[in-house]
Amino acid sequence: MRTEIVVLILFLFLFTLLVFFYILRAFYRFYKERERLKHRDISQVGFVVDTFHELVSKLKEKERELEVLRQKAEDRALAIEGYNENILQSVPSGVISFDEELKITKMNLSAKRMLDIKEEMVVGKHYTEILNKPVTDLLYDRKIVDRGEISYITATGRRIWLGLNLHPLKDREGRTIGQILIFTDLSELKAFQSQMTLRERLTSLGEMSAGIAHELRNPMGVIAGYTKLLSKKVDDPLKPSVEAIIKEVETMDRIIADFLSFAKLTELNIIEINLKKIIEDCAFNIIGERTDIKANILFDVIPKIKGDEVLLRQAFTNLIQNAVEAMPKGGEIVIFASAGDYLEVSITDTGHGIPEGIEDKIFLPFYTTKEKGTGLGLAIVHKIVVSHGGDIFVESSGGKTTFRIRFPRSLISPSHSQES
Repeated sequence: MRTEIVVLILFLFLFTLLVFFYILRAFYRFYKERERLKHRDISQVGFVVDTFHELVSKLKEKERELEVLRQKAEDRALAIEGYNENILQSVPSGVISFDEELKITKMNLSAKRMLDIKEEMVVGKHYTEILNKPVTDLLYDRKIVDRGEISYITATGRRIWLGLNLHPLKDREGRTIGQILIFTDLSELKAFQSQMTLRERLTSLGEMSAGIAHELRNPMGVIAGYTKLLSKKVDDPLKPSVEAIIKEVETMDRIIADFLSFAKLTELNIIEINLKKIIEDCAFNIIGERTDIKANILFDVIPKIKGDEVLLRQAFTNLIQNAVEAMPKGGEIVIFASAGDYLEVSITDTGHGIPEGIEDKIFLPFYTTKEKGTGLGLAIVHKIVVSHGGDIFVESSGGKTTFRIRFPRSLISPSHSQES
């Protein structure tokens, strides 16, 4: 019995040990599994974290690359825009673009220069605030103009000729987004055309005038001779009438002499002359004691030239005399000279101006607006200037008249110059 109890106790003890062993084993396996799972979770979290950081790093790198590309694209766009702007501002033609409401979106420097626009801020302004007729009429009607020619008054009142093109402004899809006006200043070309036409007319007129003047002079001489004989035989009451006839005959003879002088071929006596001194002398002699006339003689560096001193003195005397006669109540004369691509002299007066539409006629012989003028003064001036290879132009607006003479640089003496 006792042995059985001992065996039973031993069995229970062994069973307890075995159970405890299995419990310990189970706990051990549980611990190991937990540790394994723990390490696996930690490893997975680390992988996720590492992957996230790697992705963030790559995204930041791509972001930096995109930023560089964006900056390059912006720089390229700015460069292209700047290049296009440089082209726009450098072209000699005037360019103005408008939006659909005809507000100005672009205007280049050539356009401002040609139209005498001094305002800095023109973008955003309505076309009627900046431009004048007839350009405003063309824009209002939204006409398409190809190689049109118009007369235009600039912002300063100067009359110019414009050759222009006006077309709708379209985007890439062909939709109309505004208007674009492109133009060039044809004033000099028109002036040269007028000069050439005038030269041809004067050449033909000169050939005819010599014969006509000679034919008139012979009977005028006969009339003058008989009138002098008559003056010696008439009674005193009739003598004033005869003297009036003699005076008119002398006037007509002077006109014929001027006409013959104009018609004959000009032979220049070329010498080196001081143009500045000639102009100053002419101004001083004509203006003289006229205190009501202010004379401003402005000279750049004017070189000496080769020309006919007598004829050039006659030309400038006539021009300055005309300026003084245009200001019977006084005014101002501005004489400006400069040497650049041309040797240019301009004479401006503040007289009554020249009526519109006769600028092309005033250099024709016998065309005059004066009551007692012969109409040969400016014709002779034109002939003298042309005989020196130059050109003469006239501009008149707002009561101011400017005669502009251009001599070629070939007249400039290469070895001498004078300071103003």
